[in-house]
Amino acid sequence: MVKAVVVLSSNEGVTGTINFSQEGNGPTTVTGSLAGLKPGLHGFHVHAFGDTTNGCMSTGAHFNPAGKEHGAPEDENRHAGDLGNVNVGDDGTVSFTITDNQIPLSGPNSIIGRAVVVHSDPDDLGRGGHELSKSTGNAGGRVACGIIGLQG
Repeated sequence: MVKAVVVLSSNEGVTGTINFSQEGNGPTTVTGSLAGLKPGLHGFHVHAFGDTTNGCMSTGAHFNPAGKEHGAPEDENRHAGDLGNVNVGDDGTVSFTITDNQIPLSGPNSIIGRAVVVHSDPDDLGRGGHELSKSTGNAGGRVACGIIGLQG
């Protein structure tokens, strides 16, 4: 069992902790809780770089080792880091569990050392028809991020 954790930071009052676990070559389970967000859907992605020297902007694009277009978590044609949306309640909080096969914690496409980014707007899952739909899901600004680190 490999485990990892992200503690999100934000200049906008968003807080949260996200845990990752993977047994062998099985899917990765992501469990988290976030607070301080506006109610509704927010894009939720693994980004390529674990670099926050320029805040969330230096985390780069979505993690995309296969060079695919942006899509929904269930799509075959998607970035590995496309984890869809989290649905924040009226109180500004959300708890969630996601299981995904494209974000391993070991091997050549490991997400350890990369970043999680929460966006200000909903991810249109590549279906919005906007010029950014096929690259970012048109999910808006980056409101919180953190680096994925190994957990003991």
